[in-house]
Amino acid sequence: MLYIGVRIALIYDKKGSELKGCLKILILKKIKIYSIDFPSQDKDEEEEEEDESDEKKDGDMKKIFELAKPCFEDFKIFLKSFVKCIKIKKLRNHLIFGLDSYADTAQYIGYIWGLFIIVNDAHENARLSAEPSFNGSVLDAEGINELDINILKLIPPIVRLICKKEVRTLIRGVMNG
Repeated sequence: MLYIGVRIALIYDKKGSELKGCLKILILKKIKIYSIDFPSQDKDEEEEEEDESDEKKDGDMKKIFELAKPCFEDFKIFLKSFVKCIKIKKLRNHLIFGLDSYADTAQYIGYIWGLFIIVNDAHENARLSAEPSFNGSVLDAEGINELDINILKLIPPIVRLICKKEVRTLIRGVMNG
């Protein structure tokens, strides 16, 4: 079978307030087209960009939301098709979770384990695990995640989506600001 696709790989390790990792986007499973390492060296530039006026952002979001309302059903159909184009190659994550209260830690770790069991049983390449920490508030994680997206299977749903007049209006509204 002809495979023209994109592989997205995210590898991370978070301990305390320190985050290390990398994000790679590859085409044809081998050719790197984008890569970024965490922590980024461009933090100062990002902080300057975030200082835009909040009023302008709120007004723009309201306009975009009004344009997007008629498109929700079309996006729902597109997302169903998009999910069929994704193949999970590797989903390995480990979470260390703790709260100040032992009882709350035990309660929430039980919920997390229940959710992880569902995901692990649903997919053969998923290995999600969690462990409680009774040493105060802790949220540490590490993981290796790889997704393949088959571009050829994605073209027909994208064309069907773009053929909708409401979607084209939304795109123009977003592009024109």
